[in-house]
Amino acid sequence: MGIRFTAFLSLLLMISLSSLSFTSASVHELLKSRGLPAGLIPRDVKSYTLDENDILEVFLNGPCLTKYDTPVKFDSVVRANLSYGGLIGVVGLSQEELFLWLPVIDIIVDDPKSGVILFDIGLAHKQLSLSLFEEPPECNPPPGGLTRNVRIDKGYEGQSDSPSRLFAIQKK
Repeated sequence: MGIRFTAFLSLLLMISLSSLSFTSASVHELLKSRGLPAGLIPRDVKSYTLDENDILEVFLNGPCLTKYDTPVKFDSVVRANLSYGGLIGVVGLSQEELFLWLPVIDIIVDDPKSGVILFDIGLAHKQLSLSLFEEPPECNPPPGGLTRNVRIDKGYEGQSDSPSRLFAIQKK
């Protein structure tokens, strides 16, 4: 009876640990253990979860911007399927290309010896040097309050943008 009870408790512990949130220090170690560079995720991580289907959710303090070779924008939550050498189906990460913010769809390291990491941004595959991602970057809040709704900030929430309304605003 004692062996069964111990096995049951061990099983419960393993199940509960699989859905826990982890600290920011270990998310970077997790990436390295899966063949990815630690610098894919910013330093300021509140927590992360990794479920039994290898869905990784990283919770940041808020939306933020950083730069690798071009500016990169992280949402408050970044999700992806974590596999060895890849983040597949990324949600919450965008990269600026030619003045457009394009969503990053996949991040893949096929061969770490090549020194190259592949970013799939939908319209193209972009190869970058792995050396850009060695250290987790600082990630700063977007300038100018990009995280807030301008219509609410200006007091126009719920008001239409009809020509007469716009004319009335301009006359003031």
